[in-house]
Amino acid sequence: MSILVYIEHAEGKVKKTSLEAVSFANKLAAQTGEGDVIAVALGTVDSAELASVGKAGAAKVLHADDSRLTDGVIQAHASAVAQAFTGIGTKTLVLAKSSLGDAVAARLAIKLNAGLVSNVVELPNTSNGYVVKRSIYTGKAFAETTITTDNKILAIKKNAVDLKTDGGDAIVEKLSVNLSDSDFASKIITTERATGEILLPEADIVVSGGRGLKGPENWGMIEDLAKTLGAATGCSKPVSDIGWRPHHEHVGQTGVKV
Repeated sequence: MSILVYIEHAEGKVKKTSLEAVSFANKLAAQTGEGDVIAVALGTVDSAELASVGKAGAAKVLHADDSRLTDGVIQAHASAVAQAFTGIGTKTLVLAKSSLGDAVAARLAIKLNAGLVSNVVELPNTSNGYVVKRSIYTGKAFAETTITTDNKILAIKKNAVDLKTDGGDAIVEKLSVNLSDSDFASKIITTERATGEILLPEADIVVSGGRGLKGPENWGMIEDLAKTLGAATGCSKPVSDIGWRPHHEHVGQTGVKV
């Protein structure tokens, strides 16, 4: 029995957080003996890029190459992944915790009658049941949650998993899914993406500043230091609120968690 991983992509590239989810699934498969890791990708993305997911530990990528799925319409993605899940006969779905992943996972938990645990930071303890360790209170504590359902969904916390990079290319296969008009009842009009050389969720180092810099005209020193260190730039909530810096650089409990 395989483990299914729902992967996300943007601008033609599979997201690092999704590769972390694949790496997690690869380790989970080795621990539980559940077989290969199969990823599912939705929307328009190059086959060579999908094949590279094998380096993180996937044996196969199922690709539903439907342009309507590229924008990430939640209902449609949930329907497509549910069909992939039942189609391969798996019991475990792994994905990255993200704005899209959270919404898709919640719907899949209902569709698949699955127990869902989010913010997962470690492989589950299966010595006595199925106990999953997750981060709570914005990273200040941990909780252990037991999943008792046959079907299980694990949403992996960003940067909580070491990325596997020594695998080979994955086999890419076409995935046919049946989607109704109701799956596309919502329409994404526009998307604003965080920009920058290194994004906060994927950064190993962050250089952050606050109102002590006196004004946006002084932010050059933060940007220069971040560039020198190969880091992302961050800011405090007041700085983003008054418009000195964009909101996607706001770090903290009410902003981006790192």
